[in-house]
Amino acid sequence: MEIFNNTTKTVGDDLKAIVQSGNRISIAAACFSIYAYQELREQLESCEELRFIFTSPTFIAEKTKSERREFYIPRLGRERSLYGTEFEVRLRNELKQKAVAKECADWMRRKVRFKSNTPREGMNNLLLVDGVEDTYTYMPMNTFTTVDLGCERGNNLTNMVTRLENPASAEFLRMFDSIWNDEEKLTDVTEDVIEMI
Repeated sequence: MEIFNNTTKTVGDDLKAIVQSGNRISIAAACFSIYAYQELREQLESCEELRFIFTSPTFIAEKTKSERREFYIPRLGRERSLYGTEFEVRLRNELKQKAVAKECADWMRRKVRFKSNTPREGMNNLLLVDGVEDTYTYMPMNTFTTVDLGCERGNNLTNMVTRLENPASAEFLRMFDSIWNDEEKLTDVTEDVIEMI
């Protein structure tokens, strides 16, 4: 087990060292940012596939009455985080957003599937790297952004993340796989995510 404070010892640096060609990456988090992709571009391009679960209903049509919809803002915030959260402003100001988005969308078409948690049931936020020799679990991984990778400063006093190895990680991977394959709990939103990018 290892602990990352995401200031002097970051999850992003550890992922750059651990992710190898052919690994499978599975993430359950509230949002996905193209800038996190940009930070780990080389590793993500070399992975076999990436599976991403939005832990709250995201990119799913509202089933509530229209008068209630106007008050439901958080979903829109999760969807807008694709092209940067409020803490990734510096990256947006570099005026590379269009190029990064185009490259990220191309990668998504080839290697990524997104699903959204439809029943609003809670689940652990985590990132799994499934390799040939070992499986690693990083948790909590609340968002897949540069803040949770430790590349940018967020608004948290602390941003501690723990990395677990097997046998504990294997159990988290089994749990992720069972949720991933449950069509009653998840809806595929890959095309919606790519279209938004």
